[in-house]
Amino acid sequence: MRLLPLALLLASTGALAQTAPVLPPDQAAMRAHVAFLASDAMQGREPGTPEYDRAAAYVADQFRAAGLQPAGDDGGYLQKVPLAALVPAGEGRLTAPGRPALTFGTDYITPTSFRDADFRRGGEVVFVGRGVVDATHGVDDYAGLDVRGKIVAYLYGAPAGLPSEIRAHLASSDSKRATAAAKGATAVIAIENAEQAKRYPFSYIAGIWRAKRMTWVSKDGVPHVVAPTAQAVAALSATGAAKLFTGTKIDWAAVVKADAAGQPIPRGATGVRVSTQQRGVVTRFDSSNIVGKLPGSDPALRDQYVALSAHLDHIGVSTDPDLPAGADRINNGAMDNAAGTAAMIEAAKLFATDVKKPRRSLLFVSVTAEEKGLIVSDYFAQNPTVPKGSIVADVNLDMPILTYRFEDLVAIGADHSTVAQAVGRAAAARGLKLTPDPEPEEAIFVRSDHYSFVKAGIPAVSLDTGPAGPGKAAIADFLEHRYHQPGDDMTQAFDWAAGRAFVGLNHDIALDLADADARPRWNKGDYFGLLYNGYGAK
Repeated sequence: MRLLPLALLLASTGALAQTAPVLPPDQAAMRAHVAFLASDAMQGREPGTPEYDRAAAYVADQFRAAGLQPAGDDGGYLQKVPLAALVPAGEGRLTAPGRPALTFGTDYITPTSFRDADFRRGGEVVFVGRGVVDATHGVDDYAGLDVRGKIVAYLYGAPAGLPSEIRAHLASSDSKRATAAAKGATAVIAIENAEQAKRYPFSYIAGIWRAKRMTWVSKDGVPHVVAPTAQAVAALSATGAAKLFTGTKIDWAAVVKADAAGQPIPRGATGVRVSTQQRGVVTRFDSSNIVGKLPGSDPALRDQYVALSAHLDHIGVSTDPDLPAGADRINNGAMDNAAGTAAMIEAAKLFATDVKKPRRSLLFVSVTAEEKGLIVSDYFAQNPTVPKGSIVADVNLDMPILTYRFEDLVAIGADHSTVAQAVGRAAAARGLKLTPDPEPEEAIFVRSDHYSFVKAGIPAVSLDTGPAGPGKAAIADFLEHRYHQPGDDMTQAFDWAAGRAFVGLNHDIALDLADADARPRWNKGDYFGLLYNGYGAK
């Protein structure tokens, strides 16, 4: 595919080459990748656009230049991924006979369905607290309730006091819908509570209701949906839930009070029946992962792969009607995740120049549609381009904040497996300490592509630059002013020396895992290792 002239791409970032500081060659190479991928000409790299395809072609060329062998489809670097995109066709409706009328956008929204253009559900509502079941920790919000053939309603979140990564997993919408489906429910309704209102107020949820959703499409042409028999039919605001349930069989005031206090929440049949409808429009298209490999040097181990993954996509061009005329609408995604992609490319180049090649093979995977819910890392984990079961670990590179000299690291997911030891050695060699997740409430564990590998039973880590020293302020500034905004561009004060340190860390972690005598394994008895039948957990 023909690429736009490099001069045009660099000029469109507002940072011409002649105005940039003179950098050492390795830092300049990393900067060049980010400048290309985060240029205005790439239009935010949304899957399904020509600009994303140009970015994919660039990454494939860089893999080739680094000496990686193609590991995509048909002897090439690209793995074609069939996708479905879905947008609402007008506002939906939710009615409940005998209850106060609810207002769309204020009291409720109605999600679309990938499998039903005119998505309708109806039935009796059973309230199931937070909707969490976990035998390991003695939690069962369905105890004593028969929800077969019913619509279940539940609050945002999971019980306090659980380990943060387990809590993030149990609080995820996929986990809750899978539980509802297993219990025989026909649909779910999610309800805003005080915890959600602090982080994602209903006004925000309603504001993104029109946003394009995506999923991958199976070989039989059916869009992939987690728990298709218990899809979400509504999300209620706190005020909408109060209207719907106050004065019913559930003491709603007691529910709100118990939830806020972290106490057991009243549950049970509500006596309320609802009917919902939401129309949607589905379009289908193909996008691509980019996959390269470096064969291992040890005949006994080269059939095992250590993967390095980084998402290439970003969120495209904003269509927000509230933006003023002439406002910058291009979400360039420089830090998220042109920086992670550039680091993976540069790590591949380091491996290519290493005199001693790793014993296990390495797989470099640049994935699409992470921003749509990790959907294509999920596709790759279920449909890898190497033999299934041969990927033994994943090192994920996602949105490193590279505006400061980081003094510590946050290794998301590492502590569940022997990957933690490799991370610890790489960090110690650079005098860096490891810091526990400073914001477990953000549930990063379930919000980056390593989680798709975890769900496939593969030990994984996603490495973040840490909050020590200047880190806390730098991270907070990025999240407030640039994350998923047009300000995530090349006008940021990148510290390219920090970028090269990030490259070296990920290279060393992957090399450690690839060269070890023993295959990476889950810690014995680990929650996720057991849940997903991972190697070494039993």
